[in-house]
Amino acid sequence: MKTLAIRLEDEQHARLSILAKLSDQSVTDVIRQAIDERLTHLAADPEVSAKAEALTAQIEKDAAEQRAAIADLFDTTAAASSRSRKS
Repeated sequence: MKTLAIRLEDEQHARLSILAKLSDQSVTDVIRQAIDERLTHLAADPEVSAKAEALTAQIEKDAAEQRAAIADLFDTTAAASSRSRKS
């Protein structure tokens, strides 16, 4: 579990505290529920989904480039090491 500190305006904190008390919930539980609802809403947004697909494609591209760089580095190192042992 992670800890997160947030800053709220006095009015917002007062509303949050009162509504939590009136609904017999802790402030933390009300915040967690609100975050879960917002995350569900965002995940269902087609625009966010499209951005997620584009980000996934970019991550895959970056990972492929990094894999290729590592392969080149270690293939080059192995070839150089092999040449130096033959000398």
